Order: sequence, then C-alpha cells, then structure tokens
Amino acid sequence: MKMKKLLAVLSSTALCAAMLGSCGSTDSSSQGGAATGSKAEEVSAAEGESKAEESKAEANTEESKAEANTEESKDDGGEAKPSGELIKVGIINNDPNESGYRTANDKDLRATFCEENGFDADFAYSLKNDEQITAAQKYIQDEVDYLLLSAADTAGWDGVLKDAQTAGVKVILFDRTIDADESLYEASIVSDMAKEGQTAVDWLKGQGLDSYKVIHIQGVMGSAAQKGRSGALDEAAAADPGKWEIVAQQTAEWNAEKAQQIVQSVIDQNKDFNVIYAENDDMAKGAVAALDKANIEHGVGKKVIVMGFDCNKWALEELLKKNWNYDGQCNPFQSKYIKDVIEKLENGETLSQKTIIMDEKGFDASTITQEDVDTYGI
Repeated sequence: MKMKKLLAVLSSTALCAAMLGSCGSTDSSSQGGAATGSKAEEVSAAEGESKAEESKAEANTEESKAEANTEESKDDGGEAKPSGELIKVGIINNDPNESGYRTANDKDLRATFCEENGFDADFAYSLKNDEQITAAQKYIQDEVDYLLLSAADTAGWDGVLKDAQTAGVKVILFDRTIDADESLYEASIVSDMAKEGQTAVDWLKGQGLDSYKVIHIQGVMGSAAQKGRSGALDEAAAADPGKWEIVAQQTAEWNAEKAQQIVQSVIDQNKDFNVIYAENDDMAKGAVAALDKANIEHGVGKKVIVMGFDCNKWALEELLKKNWNYDGQCNPFQSKYIKDVIEKLENGETLSQKTIIMDEKGFDASTITQEDVDTYGI
C-alpha cells in the first residue's frame, strides 16, 4: 500500500510540472525557458517513476522470499512455530526418592529438558497411577507440546492418551512400557524388564545349586519393572517345583526398610533359604541388613546369594567386595534418546523405530572389575 501511494504522488508531481510548463510567458525567451524547464521536469519524473518501479519490484521480491520462508518453516498442515519459542513439555515420573535409579533418571531428564536446550518443562511425580493420570490430564489442559510418561502401572492409560491425541499432544513413553495401543504414543524409550528378569534367572540357574530356596522381594505391584523381574522367577519355580521353592514373596515397594522387615520375618520363622532375589538395589540392601543382624553369611562362596537390580555404584562396589553376587543393569539415561525423537518430530521427520530398547547387562561378582563400577555405576 505504501508503494502505491508513492507512485501516485510521483505521477501527480510529473503532471503538475507539465501543466506549469505549458502555462509560461509567450515571448521567445520565456518560451525557451519554459520548454527547457518542462523537459527537465519530464526527465526527473521519468527517473522517479523508474526508481519507484525498481523499488516496487524489490519489495515484491522480498515479500515473496518472506512468504516462501514462512511456508518452509511450517510443519505438515501446521502453523510455523515462532523462532526461539520454547517447546512445552510435561514430564510424569515416579518419585525421585524411590531409589538411586530414579534419582539418576530424574537428574538426567532435568539436565536435558531445560530452557538452555529450548524446553519449557514441568515435572510431576507419583507412585500411584491415578495421581499420574490426573497430572497427565492437567498437562493436556495446559496445552503442552509433548507429554513424557514413566507410568506407575501398566494399565489404565487408554482414556487419557486418547484425550492427548485429540488435543494434539504428542506422547512419548520412557523407562517403562504400558498396556496401550501403539497408535496412542509417538515412541517408547524403555528398558526390557522381562529380559532383565530372564538374564538374572538364567545367571541364577547357572550357579548349579542343588536346590533354590528364594526370598523374593518385589517392587511396586503392577509396574513394568515388577512384572518383568517377577515373571522369569515365577516361571522357573513353576517349571521345576522339586528344585525351586519361593520361601517368601512380598512387595517392599522399592523400599529398603520394608525389605529388611520381610527378610527378618522369614528369619524369625526359622525358614530355610539360600537366595535373596530383590527387584532393586535398595531392597537388596535392606535384605542384607537383616542378614547381617542375624549373622548370616552372604555373597560369593557364602550361604546366601544376594541379587539386586539397577547398578547403583555403591551396589556394584558390594559385588566388587564379594558381599553381593549379582546386579542387573537398568539404564536410567534416556533423555538424549527422547530429545532426539522430539527434534525429529519437530522437523517433520518420520521415526525409524517406534520402540527403543536401552542396552543393558548383568554383572557377576566373580568377574566384575573396578572399571565396570566406574563405567556403569549410577
């Protein structure tokens, strides 16, 4: 619009100049002067119009470039995200005080999903599924761009994930799987808990005991970690009941003190056992506290085999000292994988894989090294 007004002004100026030239004196000298002035004004007007046309062309070119850049920056069917705008993320996790694993997991997420890395992140914590679902509903109402979820329980998530999908909120699972259709989430960056359990039980079978009398201390019931780590042991005991006996099986909800109470109760009942199978390191530590109180030997070459999961550094050091026998790794450092998924989605890329399984292993006290402790301890 400004360019059109400029052209109109220039055209009016040229017209006025021409009219003034034709209204000059009738004597020859005056006519000559008027003719010369008219030509000068015409030339000036012509140059002005030419420059105006060039400016208009340049303006149109710049406008076209701007439109093209705007179109390129849009996602498929979506509006372009203003440059520098933070990606809004709601992160639902288990209580960081649940275990050393969870503390490391939370710390890793907070280091990655921060303003310096282009994220506006909010965190919610609970070991209860209903409270996590309520937090998810709030994040959907707050119109987050992404909902990151480590579910307390595998069940009950279909409804809220459908709500997220309807609202255009992209869901990414981390740490734990859930029982929901894959179409309801973008990606899953998780540990293979069933494999963790099977690796541990296979190791235990390899110890060649005449009989396995196991105190089984479980995590929070219904969680993916509990299901995976319990499943393999339950199957082994069911397959060979003459050789395998579950002396006690009870949840300590990842808690060391509760685990100590469970083992103390078995000791007080004078039940015979030779294996502590604890589904995380903290519960294994609580179990060992009960053994120590009762002066029961444990570790490599001793009466009771001690098994844990998560690979806290202090737990791996117990293996190095031969006080424990086995520790199964559960990798808490998932944030870089999640960030990579978000960046690809933001760029409109198609993900090459829906599920990313963390690389994990089990450690044996007879072969672990200080380098293993330093490298894998969390």
